[in-house]
Amino acid sequence: MKHQLLIEIKKLAESALERDEFLFRTAGTINRHFPRYNWVGFYFLKDGKLYIGPYVGKPTPHTVIDPNEGICGAAVRQRETIVVGDVNADPRYLACSLETRSEIVIPIWVGGKIIGELDIDSNKIADFNQDDKQLLEEIAGLIGQRLENQ
Repeated sequence: MKHQLLIEIKKLAESALERDEFLFRTAGTINRHFPRYNWVGFYFLKDGKLYIGPYVGKPTPHTVIDPNEGICGAAVRQRETIVVGDVNADPRYLACSLETRSEIVIPIWVGGKIIGELDIDSNKIADFNQDDKQLLEEIAGLIGQRLENQ
């Protein structure tokens, strides 16, 4: 499954799709391969804030996030992937959905800078393991390469 997902993301990255369509289809592809993920989407840095980008899942009230808040902000501040096994036990969590139990946020890098992040929620506690982290970081790398080349 990992190999097939990477092939599909690489094809999307090599396509002539507009930026937001590429991101939306990437989120949908990840979600299709991992239906247990109840929200897959992007936030992008602009003017010192994280703004929501394309996503798959229920609407969120958090369309703009200060980098000093939440798990998304922590990923920017710490400049690394953040995995939270139980969002209800993490005071940084900005509640989006009662269904969300765990979250992973992966920075997207372009030219040595974080430009945004891939944010994924799951309805299962401790749903993200080391293999998931590595796979999603590889996908975030592909996304960064695509966005750098636009």
